[in-house]
Amino acid sequence: MATGALLLACALLAGVAVAQRVVTVQSGPLVRTEGSHVTIWCNVTGYKDGVKQDFDWSMYLPSVPEREIRIVSTAQSDYAYAVYAQRVNSKEIFVERLSDDSAVLHITKVQARDQGVFECYTPNTDGRYLGSYSARTNLTVIPDSLTVTAPPQTLSKVEGDTLQLNCEVSRTTMQHTHLSVGWYLRSPEDATAPPQELVTLSRDFVLRSGGPYRQRMAAGDLRLDKTSATSYRLTIHKLQPVDQGLLYCQAVEWIQDPDGSWFAMTRKQSEKTQLRIQPTDRDFSIQVSTERRSFMAGESLELRCTIEAQNVPERFFSVSWVFSSSPVAVVGPSAVPVLGPGYVAREAAGLVTVRKESPNIHLLKLHRLSTEDAGKYICRVTEREKTPTGDFIDRSKRSRNVQITVQPLKNNTTVSLSANSSEVLEGDPIQLMCSVSSAIAPLTVVWQWTGRQSAGPIQEVASVDRDDEGQYRCSATQWINIGTETDPNWEKLGEQSATKTVTVKTVESSFMVSASSRTPSISFGDSFDLLCLVKPRHNPRVPTSVTWRFMPTGAQDDDQGEFKDLVTFTREGTLQWGEQLLGLGTRTTVDRSHSNTNFRLSVTRAGRREAGKYQCTAILWRKNYDNSWSRVANRTSNLLGINVLQPESRLKVQKNNQSLVYQENSRVRINCSITSQTSQDSQHAVLWYIRRAAGSETDELLLRIERTGAFEYGAYADEERLRRRVQAERLSPRLYALTLNRAESSDSGTYYCLVEEWLSDPDGAWYRLSRDTSGYTRVLVKQPEPQLRVDELENNVTVEASNSIRLGCNIFSQSSPDSRFSVFWYVDRSDDEDIEDQPGEDDDKRDCVFSIGHDAIFGNGNCSPPDDNGPNSRFQFERTTSDQYSLTIHGARPADAGRYYCHVEEWLLNPRNEWYRLATNNSGVTIVNVLQQVSTIQSVVCSNESLFYFLFFYPFPIFGILLIALLVVRYKGRNNNKSQEGKNGAPLLWIKEPHLSYSPTCLDPPALSLHPGSVD
Repeated sequence: MATGALLLACALLAGVAVAQRVVTVQSGPLVRTEGSHVTIWCNVTGYKDGVKQDFDWSMYLPSVPEREIRIVSTAQSDYAYAVYAQRVNSKEIFVERLSDDSAVLHITKVQARDQGVFECYTPNTDGRYLGSYSARTNLTVIPDSLTVTAPPQTLSKVEGDTLQLNCEVSRTTMQHTHLSVGWYLRSPEDATAPPQELVTLSRDFVLRSGGPYRQRMAAGDLRLDKTSATSYRLTIHKLQPVDQGLLYCQAVEWIQDPDGSWFAMTRKQSEKTQLRIQPTDRDFSIQVSTERRSFMAGESLELRCTIEAQNVPERFFSVSWVFSSSPVAVVGPSAVPVLGPGYVAREAAGLVTVRKESPNIHLLKLHRLSTEDAGKYICRVTEREKTPTGDFIDRSKRSRNVQITVQPLKNNTTVSLSANSSEVLEGDPIQLMCSVSSAIAPLTVVWQWTGRQSAGPIQEVASVDRDDEGQYRCSATQWINIGTETDPNWEKLGEQSATKTVTVKTVESSFMVSASSRTPSISFGDSFDLLCLVKPRHNPRVPTSVTWRFMPTGAQDDDQGEFKDLVTFTREGTLQWGEQLLGLGTRTTVDRSHSNTNFRLSVTRAGRREAGKYQCTAILWRKNYDNSWSRVANRTSNLLGINVLQPESRLKVQKNNQSLVYQENSRVRINCSITSQTSQDSQHAVLWYIRRAAGSETDELLLRIERTGAFEYGAYADEERLRRRVQAERLSPRLYALTLNRAESSDSGTYYCLVEEWLSDPDGAWYRLSRDTSGYTRVLVKQPEPQLRVDELENNVTVEASNSIRLGCNIFSQSSPDSRFSVFWYVDRSDDEDIEDQPGEDDDKRDCVFSIGHDAIFGNGNCSPPDDNGPNSRFQFERTTSDQYSLTIHGARPADAGRYYCHVEEWLLNPRNEWYRLATNNSGVTIVNVLQQVSTIQSVVCSNESLFYFLFFYPFPIFGILLIALLVVRYKGRNNNKSQEGKNGAPLLWIKEPHLSYSPTCLDPPALSLHPGSVD
């Protein structure tokens, strides 16, 4: 029984061991660079055989280690969260299944935000859970700091040359990583072919090379040197054609994972270098060249032998020059020439030159050819090459024959003689030119002269004078050296000559003077130039004195006017001023040309005094044998008239017409603007005019402003009393203003300004250049528009006799804030009640009740009220505001009944401080009815003021005092609170202040009066 139980337990344990699931993932932490391709494998064991396993990948961020972010699954297509869904759909992240129980997670381009813990989970396929179903690993993403740089370039090399290329590799990774650096060659013909590895320094610092280059690296022809911490240099010696293509440098950054394996985090390439290799051709060719092949005896011959071959500087060539089978010279590889037997002496005399101009060009130069040098020249080139066995092989080639011909010397020289003129003026140079052509040998030239009256032999020219006319000869002799430079021997080849006859003219025969000016008419302040032209040109032996003369314009009208000297250029070249001087404001300058033919007189800032006629005189002098001077000729130029005019005026005044309307007592301003003027120095005088009526022909001068700024009033200003009110201003150099203060209606009219432009001439005198008027300004000064309006409302008033009648007069509008008013009250007592006449239509039926003038005087005008105006007057006038008037009639009587209205006159003060009536207006009618009074006790009491006070005023204070005294005695013994209540509870009698009537415009003192109802 126990044995069976033991066997059963063992069987169960064995079954459990077989069914336990285990998930393993690549060990971490894994360090990868940003942007690289990351792979993480995941395996599962311990599951039921035959069941295909699925893999779910998730990750956990370091900031939120407990939050799962799903990435990709082999079982679910929509497994990924939104943050990874797009990358999964674009296959940037995917799972590669290696087998049923093994898979690899691929992140083709890892990002910095992918750093965290990655989990591989395998869903259960056994029906029960036993073992582990997930495994985790840590992924660290670091920045990619690897840089590989090499300059892009194109190189052309020759087979056998040496190539050196540099590559800069650097990184700033904080992790422990290794670098491997290598150089690769890509074939230019096949871009799809894999690159060929040249040499690589591995991550373990082992240098290895590709298969075809191992032998060359072992021989030392291929090297990779680390020249600094970041520099790697590739060196290839003895380049071969197979080395042609695209060369680039590649660096790989490696890191060792926790499982001990190495992972290439980053792999980068540099820019490519295009390398072209030209194969070496051992063959060569020879070519001899010369400028020409036909020469004259005595000329020089140059022959050049050019070797056309590859890599000439590294090869060994010998050059031999041969003339008609005779050696001329041999130049070995050392470039030292060896002359042949017949050329050693000529080389020593400097007549033969043999040199190596460049590695492939050799020169042979023969000086002073002779007829013996004619023949065939060849160039023979021999190359010596060393074989691998150490022996030398010579290969020789020769050029084609170069046939050179040398002609013997002949006297082919031609001589021609020319002169600047066959007829030369005395004192001018004689220019003779002797032209010698076709000369191939040294020449000697001789000048000779034969006088006009000479019969002797030919003489050589020593100097030129007026007696130098005659025949001139130029002789050219050709020579040749038949010797050497150290021992010359000159031989005459021949002689040629040419003649020219020259005639000399005397100076006085062509002596003439002319004067000219480009500006015969100028303006004040301008400049002018006068030019005196003397012909012929100056001859030191026959000098000239020139004088400028002048006659003013004023002297031309006088019969005795004559020219006077201004300035003289003497024959010695000095300057002498004459007795005639120009204006003080001018500046006179004189000069002459270098040849003494042009004499200029310049006058600046010309004025009236410079106007006139100018003349130029010239005297020709010749020095005698005794050093005295005599006049040879005297010439006078034409007359030059110079007119100095006033400048053309450019004065313009603004001519805009305008109309201005002002109220009386306003300020009128009129401008006068100058839009243009002749000169910046112009000054102006301004005259202001007024035209009173539209058809008036005469304009009155109001004011004149001189150019100096002085004021002068016209007669009109005195007549109209404008001196105090008119004002003239100069606001700017071109703007003037006229101002009328406190304008009156009489100031209406048309105003304009007249501007005079004044300029100063060069002598300082002022003159008026022009005048111009402005546009017209029509000014209308009006009195204010009448706007007086009085209340026209009609009403009825019925009062009993002895009561008061109040009549109001309200002014609704006025024409000016400065207006004053005269107010009249009228009454119409007509018995006809049907009369509907307006107030003021029938003056005979109305009576004046009361009036006050604009000057605050009562009884103004023809209004004389029937009642006295003393203290007992029944009329009370009030002016509560400036536009509200009232009249109260106390003690109404039946005779006071009637139709009342007020008549208002509006007065204004004109600019001359005189009052004038501007407008009048009447108010509406107030119909007053007065009822007859019936005598009653009330009327008797109210009509008697003393009785009224006795009955209604005095008893109340006395009764109040008695009442208070009784209350005090009654409550004397009570407590203070009750006593205080008794006192406060007693009624009091109040007396109203008497009515005070006062008018601010009334001249009488205020009247104190009591009226019914004043006492409550």
